[in-house]
Amino acid sequence: MDLKSIISYQTAEYGSIKVKLGEVMDQRGITRNRLRTLTGVKYDVIDRYYKGQNVSLADLDFLAKCCYVLDCSISDLLEYQAPNQIE
Repeated sequence: MDLKSIISYQTAEYGSIKVKLGEVMDQRGITRNRLRTLTGVKYDVIDRYYKGQNVSLADLDFLAKCCYVLDCSISDLLEYQAPNQIE
């Protein structure tokens, strides 16, 4: 197996993780306020994940709560985008 170093690479060269919480919530008709009530997580945290902005570290506890409440898998909420797929 040939491993690659990422020490000097930019995001465009190794890809990124897309947060799809907003898409899943919209499909299920659940608002950010409703998810806040069901998970007990602060609205601003939910809003960041909903928008997929300013999420540099994943909160696994929050994502597990979302998977439970939304009855989905982690792959429904997070998606790896290869360098040539970045929007």
